[in-house]
Amino acid sequence: MSEQNATQGADISGLTIAVLGGTGDQGRGLARRFALAGHTVYIGSRSAERAAKAAGELVEAESTAIRVHGSDNVEAAVQGDVVIVAVPWDGHRELLVSLADRLAGKIVVDCVNPLGFDKKGPFALDVAEGSAAQQAAEVLPGSRVTAAFHHVSAVLLLDPEVAEIDLDVLVLGEDREATDVVRALAERIPGVRGVFGGRLRNAHQVEALTANLIAVNRRYKTHAGIRITGL
Repeated sequence: MSEQNATQGADISGLTIAVLGGTGDQGRGLARRFALAGHTVYIGSRSAERAAKAAGELVEAESTAIRVHGSDNVEAAVQGDVVIVAVPWDGHRELLVSLADRLAGKIVVDCVNPLGFDKKGPFALDVAEGSAAQQAAEVLPGSRVTAAFHHVSAVLLLDPEVAEIDLDVLVLGEDREATDVVRALAERIPGVRGVFGGRLRNAHQVEALTANLIAVNRRYKTHAGIRITGL
């Protein structure tokens, strides 16, 4: 099976998706798109009440029925077959350490970008483990940790007028089956292609590239993404 059609072998139609930190813009955007693709989605938050409100607003905003539930992060981690980590960087390690037992055996998708901001704009932060994804792998030894969805515009994900998103999602990880599942999940978003981007040791530059894309967006008033040529 070639790399181009490898995701055809990954049956993900019945998977439940959880989004930790799902009340933020990116988390809600991903939750919306996966729910529209037919998945049951759990939005997690430190506040179950805030998560329930966010889930209700997503359901009410769509003309077609979607399955989105809100809960605290613990319950979302339990319910998800695939768990996406979309929390602020400052709380990343602490949350994952607290959920390590509940995330054991699951595919965990880290999409956190460790960035700082100053008068000159965004910049990548140094991470002791090398990257947010590598930190996740260190504190979740029982999970199948991958990295993906770093460069997806929350604005586009949430915009009901945007039917397709012109974007490649780089998926990184050590577990080939897990990365194929996440690539297939990315392709549930119309217009998006999931592309294997290497092992987790290469996640730093993928996370850091977000700072460049933010600079592009600010300069050109757009919502830039990336495409890989030659595939």
